[in-house]
Amino acid sequence: MTAPTDDQLIAAAKSYVDALVSHDPSGVPFHPDCVRIEMGLKTGRNGNHLRRGLARGPQFRLIHTIGDFTATVTDGVVHSTFYVHVHPKPLRLSALVTESIEFDETGRILKIVARFGIPRRHQTRGT
Repeated sequence: MTAPTDDQLIAAAKSYVDALVSHDPSGVPFHPDCVRIEMGLKTGRNGNHLRRGLARGPQFRLIHTIGDFTATVTDGVVHSTFYVHVHPKPLRLSALVTESIEFDETGRILKIVARFGIPRRHQTRGT
């Protein structure tokens, strides 16, 4: 078995970020034991819990767009930054998110560590 490439790891991380907006976690490669830590608190206890949250969780229903996604890989960990733009749209609120996503040897997501900046009004730029 070959280890996943950096591009494959970034694609897996992006599938998670895309699911924040689409609410369709079917393409996200969660490991069954995946956990999510948000601002130091465990907010996801396993892969199925994370899938249910993405599909039906009210905390994700507020997100209407993701912007300015960038990602790098260091030692098999994807470090990403992006802006979440939240409802109601007329308020134009967004927050910077930084995430570190760890993987198993097959490219399944084992751990997500998320941090948020203070929500701010963003300029209208088509996002």
